[in-house]
Amino acid sequence: MNDLGDGKASSGVRGYAFAGREREMRALLGAVSGKRPAVVLVEGEAGIGKSRLVAEASAVLGTEGLRVLVGGCHPLREPLAYGPVVDALRRVGAWLPSVERLDVSAGALAPLLPDLAGALPPPPPPAPPDSPGSSGQRSRVASGVRTLLEAVAPTVLVVEDVHWADEATRELLLLLARDMPADTALVLTYRAEDLPVGRPVLGAAFRRPPGTGGAEIRLGPLGEPELRAMARDVLGDRPKPALVRALLQRSGGLPLVIEEDLVTLAAVPRGTDLTVLRVPRSLSEVLAERRARLGPDAAALVNAAAVLAVPAGQSLLADAAGLDGDRGEAALLEALGGAVLRQVGPDSYGFGHALAQEAVYGAIPGPVRNRAHRRILQVLLSQEPPPLVQIAHHSRALGDLVAWLPRAQAAADQATAVGDHGTAAALLGEILDQPGLTSEQLTRAALAMAVAAHFRTDRTASVAALRRIMLLPGLPTAARGQMRSAVAMALMYQEGDPGGEEEMLTALSEVEESDPVSTARMLGLLGVSRTGRFSLAEQRAMVERGFALPAASEDHYAQMLLHLARFGQQCVAADPAAAELVAMLPRESDDVQMLQGTAIFLTASVGGALPVGHDRSAAQALAEATALVARTNMQTLDLHLHTFRVVLDWQAGRWNEAERGLESFHERYPDRPLDAGGLLGTVRGLVAAARGRTAQAADAFEQVLLREGVHLDSLGAAAGAARLHLNRDDPQAAWRALTDPHDFLAFLDRKEAWAHAWDLVPTAVETLLALRRLAEAEALAARHASGIEGRDAPGAVAEHHLCRGLLLRAADPDAAMAAFDLAAARWTAIGRPYPAALATERAARTRTDLDDVSARLTAPITAFEHLGATSDAARCHRTLRELGKATSNPRGRAGYGDRLSPREEQIRDLLTTGATNKDIAAALFLSTRTVENHVARVLTKLRTTRADLTDPPG
Repeated sequence: MNDLGDGKASSGVRGYAFAGREREMRALLGAVSGKRPAVVLVEGEAGIGKSRLVAEASAVLGTEGLRVLVGGCHPLREPLAYGPVVDALRRVGAWLPSVERLDVSAGALAPLLPDLAGALPPPPPPAPPDSPGSSGQRSRVASGVRTLLEAVAPTVLVVEDVHWADEATRELLLLLARDMPADTALVLTYRAEDLPVGRPVLGAAFRRPPGTGGAEIRLGPLGEPELRAMARDVLGDRPKPALVRALLQRSGGLPLVIEEDLVTLAAVPRGTDLTVLRVPRSLSEVLAERRARLGPDAAALVNAAAVLAVPAGQSLLADAAGLDGDRGEAALLEALGGAVLRQVGPDSYGFGHALAQEAVYGAIPGPVRNRAHRRILQVLLSQEPPPLVQIAHHSRALGDLVAWLPRAQAAADQATAVGDHGTAAALLGEILDQPGLTSEQLTRAALAMAVAAHFRTDRTASVAALRRIMLLPGLPTAARGQMRSAVAMALMYQEGDPGGEEEMLTALSEVEESDPVSTARMLGLLGVSRTGRFSLAEQRAMVERGFALPAASEDHYAQMLLHLARFGQQCVAADPAAAELVAMLPRESDDVQMLQGTAIFLTASVGGALPVGHDRSAAQALAEATALVARTNMQTLDLHLHTFRVVLDWQAGRWNEAERGLESFHERYPDRPLDAGGLLGTVRGLVAAARGRTAQAADAFEQVLLREGVHLDSLGAAAGAARLHLNRDDPQAAWRALTDPHDFLAFLDRKEAWAHAWDLVPTAVETLLALRRLAEAEALAARHASGIEGRDAPGAVAEHHLCRGLLLRAADPDAAMAAFDLAAARWTAIGRPYPAALATERAARTRTDLDDVSARLTAPITAFEHLGATSDAARCHRTLRELGKATSNPRGRAGYGDRLSPREEQIRDLLTTGATNKDIAAALFLSTRTVENHVARVLTKLRTTRADLTDPPG
């Protein structure tokens, strides 16, 4: 490795000094040469030296045995999904192992890498139609890229100018960065100023996951010492201070301008007084002087390169300049020798920087520029296959909108066909901005935009674009309905906005008579809704209406949505038929598409089994779905499976694993809020409440309820929020949490979801009893019992026994104890130790004999302490203290010295969450004065302050 620590300039890979980047070079080499996998982001303005830094580092890494693969993004590119990554991977052929040693996932790249198809496994069968907003094909490609990179490791994948990346490439890079293969590194360069305001470089927030190294490097301008070293290297003499200062003032420290100025100065005869030499003041002037020294053929070829705007081969450049083969070659050599053009790849020539291309293009007189556009257009039209994006670009540059419109539409169609939805959206946006489009042209472009927007990662921008198009005059009603449907799906499935359902209903009314297939699909999407907008009866009617449409039977996607909706409705109502369907799903088949359907239904079955208490069935289905997802490349289901795994860990009493799952969810999906879907936020709140972190619990529940409102996945949050109020002896607030502004009890009835065992009904019964509304409590318990009759819902049966115990507690303690014991036994059989312990504690509290109470509380205390349910254990210990019984409650005592006692450790843990003394007292059932004493001892022993505990360094 080059020793860059002496402050001297390296001669570099381009023949002139590489100066002033020692720190950045160390950071890049350290990140890539050290801990792999690694992700490195290099950011800087145009001309600041990002490409130079990466080129110099690549040369060093190559000497260390790393294989460096380089691809680049460009603003004017032909449609090719994942083009920059595909370009980089074309070089791996010589390093690939035998096809038998490659994982089958690499086959997904065979259609993208036809030259390597013989060295790759066969491509997998096509995936089923993506679920709303998903990106199944990109997940397949990402898996294939991981396999390929790992097969040729140690490898560095460099993608330059990511600010120009298409949507497909951007999401692929995001997927790779979040799950890098072993012994590989990803290096991305970009300009922050060329990204949309507020948009991350990868389209979504990114944090390196645990175990992945890397760095974020920002390049700034060079200073006098660096410029002096570069000048000495190029000019061969020690430059005079006045010249260095003049160069620095004119360039602003931008390496690109410095290099161009120095190349110009190097061409001046030696002995010229450099201090009085008029150095060009801008890159435009630098290039103008160089072009002025070129002959007519070379100047024409340079103009053609500027008008082409993309790197091109010698033959295309010569044809575009109107030169024959020999004259074209001579002109190209002259342009290269004059440092106007550079070779950027095998038989690929262009400008060294986009600024240089823009400067030359801007200097070409209008008539000459138009003549070049026309000649280039004719050359491009004769190519097979024709480069449609470039053809459309040159047509529009000539102002020929009549010719441009069909060419732009054809380019957009091609981009959509190959999955380059970002390019498609840009072209379609330009088309839709044109006034005077016919109804047919407007409809075609609008519907294509709806498809492109469906796959883009920037959902907010996509929704805004679609809404703008919906307002265009002349758009037919049916087309407006299709656009609205795309908006609705984005709102429902990406943004979690319940307003999407209203948009879908409006869209349904707009397309219903003209498009029965789309109608069936929309009915299926509405049929799976889990909000309070529709009753379950209304959703059943929607699904049956969809099945009744003759065209629906011929559309696979419509059939899948309708069957999935019907199955989901069975799960909501705990219909025994749901389990029968799951048992019938095929687990083994040569038909990959069939197994993908099984994976989808198994995932849905996990979400249906968990709320009703079929935890073992859920665990089995979760394992089967996880295996099928990996086997059939259905990674779009991973987020749901991760969520269900966290819920299952919580229910099974594996709270530490659940908390680790919450943290890893944030690492894997940083662009999704932790309360996405409601279930994760609910688990976070329930764990916090049981551990005594009431402020955190209240915040978690509030966030879920604000985001979701009345929703099947927010039932636990509503119950948890009400339970916090009950624990504070505030039943009025508890009742409001259950009924105002959202009436969750009415929702259970409307959705026929009485079988959902999220503690909602027992909490409501207990709240009504605390409010002395016995008749209402009895009526609610009776309605619950009626609602679960004939249902396959063991969790709801346990809650039914719990409600009976609550109602009998005052009048018949023995019967109440028996009911609580039955609830505990049910929960134990299901596999949920926490609600079983709570029921056992309730049974103990029905006793009047002090010894009996004390003995019966031993089991729940043990369970609570094993789970880490600090608050519940403390409540039981307080009861024992009040009864005058011995307690094993951990407390500080002299024998601990400077170490924290178990009680003080509990206090410390609560302090780190920002809990007040009052919060701690409530959580641990202590007096405020006792807590004050404990807090003082904790802070003294730790030699810290409360503020430092709440906000630890780092």
